[in-house]
Amino acid sequence: MELAYSGKKPVKEILDDTPACDLNGEIFAENLLIKGDNLFVLQKLRERYTNKIDLIYIDPPFSTNTIFTIGDERASTVSMCNDDDVAYIDNLKGFDYIEFIRERLVIARELLSDIGSIYLHIDYKIGHYIKIIMDEIFGVENFKNDITRIKCNPKNFQRKAYGNIKDMILFYSKTKNVIWNDPKIPFNKNDKNRLFKKTDKNGRAYTTIPLHAPGETKNGVTATEFNGIKPPKGRHWRCDPKELEELDRAGLIEWSSNGVPRKILYADEKDGKKMQDIWEFKDYQYPDYPTEKNKDLLKTIILASSNEGSIVLDFFCGSGTTLIAAQELNRRWIGVDQSEQAIKITKKRLEKANNK
Repeated sequence: MELAYSGKKPVKEILDDTPACDLNGEIFAENLLIKGDNLFVLQKLRERYTNKIDLIYIDPPFSTNTIFTIGDERASTVSMCNDDDVAYIDNLKGFDYIEFIRERLVIARELLSDIGSIYLHIDYKIGHYIKIIMDEIFGVENFKNDITRIKCNPKNFQRKAYGNIKDMILFYSKTKNVIWNDPKIPFNKNDKNRLFKKTDKNGRAYTTIPLHAPGETKNGVTATEFNGIKPPKGRHWRCDPKELEELDRAGLIEWSSNGVPRKILYADEKDGKKMQDIWEFKDYQYPDYPTEKNKDLLKTIILASSNEGSIVLDFFCGSGTTLIAAQELNRRWIGVDQSEQAIKITKKRLEKANNK
């Protein structure tokens, strides 16, 4: 499936004919903050960083036809003052906007390592078109998630539609072999009471799970007997019966009264429950920069999809939240933005972070 429109450039033309700019950047230890048009910056970065970037996060303009301003007292997203400075202008629409994003994604893919991922933050009005573009560039087989991000409290605007309290993050990998650190949410008391209803003789809360999974194995070891029994019809053991025997000897298998084995999972050995695809990381009420995102949101993404020492790239870096989060988590980073105000705010925040 492809999105067809006038002015769509061939991938080869984008990669071969896009000019590379000189890097107008500042170095912060091993990290790089660059002011410039990110299309030409990305092309320049190919010289040194092709297949080197483990994680890309971008929060580009959302095609809102809005002028975003910044003032001395607050960063204005909706309201503005006459003496505010322009932070950035979001005036591209329709296919012009889609091609603007697409050209940058085509080059960005070249920078991603083979274990790398990209997260693109977008809104509900244009995001579904961008997903088709990302399917084309990264492959629909490498689509991981459409994450819903709760961005604000419920609204009561008087319009004939439901209130909008969310936007979306499109998560893709470059290949199947991707960095994934499986983020978890700590269990609360209610979770433990609900999920671990049993108690052993030592007072430890636990639950049990099946030892078999759907699907029959014709010739593999997972179709053979464990403790004299075979898996139920239409299913197979989750692992080699030899491993099940070891679990049984360790007392980690519970046998029901009619001889059905289940694996024991203790609450105190679990580090939490799997993170799902609806996240609540609300926008700041008084941000340093328009549309600034929650730092905990960025830390979640960075922890999940990069390792210490990985390079994290944000080529719409705004006020530098991605860069600061990456630095706090011992990742290297590259930030790019064309806005003078964005670079000014980012440098100020980085200097403050470095002086802590």
